[in-house]
Amino acid sequence: MSHKISPIFDAVINALKEEKVIAYPTEAVFGLGCDPDSENAVQELLALKNRPWEKGLILIADNYERLCPYIDDGQLNDIQKETIFSFWPGPVTWVIPARATTPKWLTGKFSTLAVRVTDHPLVKQLCSMYEKPLVSTSANLSGLEPCRSAEEVRQQFGTRFPVLEGEVGGCKNPSEIRDALTGKLYRQG
Repeated sequence: MSHKISPIFDAVINALKEEKVIAYPTEAVFGLGCDPDSENAVQELLALKNRPWEKGLILIADNYERLCPYIDDGQLNDIQKETIFSFWPGPVTWVIPARATTPKWLTGKFSTLAVRVTDHPLVKQLCSMYEKPLVSTSANLSGLEPCRSAEEVRQQFGTRFPVLEGEVGGCKNPSEIRDALTGKLYRQG
């Protein structure tokens, strides 16, 4: 069943299918993203960011089910799951054990994967239409501030860069990151 793609989504959906990197608004800043299953796209994203693959990446999705192929939530107990779900959808990223099949280009040197169920309406719609989660890292070149508008993305990445037009959410800082097993705070939100 094919549904009509809204014009604002056309270019970014096509770019994702072509294994390109896109930019889109998130809760606090614009994110750079790509298809998590495309090693080529992830390598392009890492090169753009000048980011070592060892650090691993975040996956962002419109619902928990889209993240399940990448994470081993069988290692989480009911209380840990309840804690995670009490923050989702929202701007908290959880580090969860990864499945053995999850590509190293996503997990980096870790056996875990950082994941988030977003409440940003445009990203939710994009993930729903693309039927996959997206890689998510702040849209900025190394050493520059994260972009907070489509115009800033174009200033840093060029006018031809595929951007999902929209406003960022009301958060001041990029997402908080916590360990799902221990609750440890890795990055303050």
